[in-house]
Parts: sequence; C-alpha cells; structure tokens
Amino acid sequence: MSVRWAGVFPAVTTQFRQDQSLDLRATAVHLEAVLASGVSGLVVCGSLGENQALDADEKRSVVENAVRVAAGRVPVIAGVAETSTAAAVRYARDCARFGAAGFMVMPPMVYKPDADEAAGYFRAVAAATDLPWMLYNNPLAYTVDVTPERLLGYADIPNLRAIKESSGDPRRVTEIRLALGDRLAVFAGVDDLILESSVLGIDGWVAGSGIAFPAENQRLWELTRAGRWDEARQLYRWAAPLMKLDTHPKFVQYIKLMVQEAGLGAEWVREPRRPLTGVERERVLGTIRAGLSSRPGS
Repeated sequence: MSVRWAGVFPAVTTQFRQDQSLDLRATAVHLEAVLASGVSGLVVCGSLGENQALDADEKRSVVENAVRVAAGRVPVIAGVAETSTAAAVRYARDCARFGAAGFMVMPPMVYKPDADEAAGYFRAVAAATDLPWMLYNNPLAYTVDVTPERLLGYADIPNLRAIKESSGDPRRVTEIRLALGDRLAVFAGVDDLILESSVLGIDGWVAGSGIAFPAENQRLWELTRAGRWDEARQLYRWAAPLMKLDTHPKFVQYIKLMVQEAGLGAEWVREPRRPLTGVERERVLGTIRAGLSSRPGS
C-alpha cells in the first residue's frame, strides 16, 4: 500500500519468550493494541524492535507478521539495520516482496562510515526497490550525522520521502525546512522533544515510549495538530517522565518493562541485553508505576 508520510508511526517492540525465542503471536497482540489507538503506520525492526539481535530469517518473519496483522489498515515500514550494503539491499528487496510499504534506513552498523561512504550506502539501499523510505538520522547512537546541508545532497533521490530526526536538537526541524522546504516529511524521533518539535512544524512522529500508552500518545499528537497547546502541555507533562525512558542506553529494556506494566506485552529481551534487576529495576518501575497510576482518566 502507499505511504502518506504523516502522523504517528510507532516503533514497535519485537516480543520474545523468556527463553529469548521469537514470539510472533505476542508481537501481533501488541501490534493490534497500537493499531487500535489510531496510528498512521507501523515501524518494525527498528532499534526498539531489536533489529540487530535478530537473525536474517527472524527479521523477515517479523515483517511478514506485521504485514498480516496490519492487513492494509496502515502501511508497515521495515527498519533496515545491516552491517553491509549487500545485506541491506537483499533485506530491502525481500521486505518489498513480503508487502512492506517502505523502509526506515539506518546507517551501516558496526563500521563508522565517513560522509561519502554513508551516502553510498543510503543510495544503494534506495535503489534496491522503488518503495519510499525514511532516513534515520541519529548521530548520538550511530555516529553518522546527516546534517541539513548533507541532506540537501540527497534531494535527488526520488524515493527518499522523509527523515526521522533524532539528533536531539529541535533546531534541526527549522534548519531542514530552510534547506529543503517541503521536499521531505520531517518526523520527530526523540519522544521528549515532541512538543517542541511540533511547534516548529513536523509532519510525523516515530514514537517509542508511547507504545505502552498508545491512546494517550495518539491524543497528544492530535492536540498538537489542532493547535490546542494548553491541553497538549498538560498531557505532555504527565508523559514526560515516561518519555524520558526512551533516551537511555537501556531504552529497550525500559520501554519493554513499561509495556509489560501496561499489560501490552512482556519485558523479555535478547542478549546481550538482559532484563533489569536490583536498584535500577526498582527505580525504573517507580517511574513507570507513578506515571501509570496518574494516567489521565484513571
């Protein structure tokens, strides 16, 4: 199906059993809960989806599963996170056959490419299919920074349609608009900058922590669209401590624990990640439970 690059495209978890085996059924249940909130798309096998901990066949089965669950209701965007250009091209072509509507492409994993190498990688993946794609700019996690100036050099790629901007600097929203106008849809990628980014004029949001409270997450987005800023601020202040959990190196464990506390999935992760323990677990649980107990309407 075609992709309208606007609205909330949550980055969903990949659910595992306690023995770390892939649980597609539990993943489907979580997808249904997110879909029920009114999202505009699904991003699977992103960073939160533990892409790099999945083997090649598992990644493909997760994408196929999501396409079946979505059943044409929203587009499924497949995260691309590979260590080689050839593997990324193969994966993109396979996902296109499975029915993915587009891609969210991360820079090469493990190796830290320079600007020219990163550009070559992005262009090769873009040319693998004619499906639209979103460039994931997260220099804090992946070292490659596609600045607005560098992004301008990609403007000739016809199927590059959006950027997930996760540099942590909301000024980038304006800088991208000044450099490219409306050539690309701009998506916020940092949860606790969503209100600031909305004021500056974004098209969408790749939400992370909101997969544990999808109704409130969607409500916040809709308030920003309507320009109802007082109500948006009030809801944002409730969500902010929960959203902050998306900005830690252990964000996968934190958000999966939050998903579990919300009754929408399980905390199990795949090694080298491990479930939280001890003081850290109690601290994070405290934040989660405080937020869920004061949930609007609860």
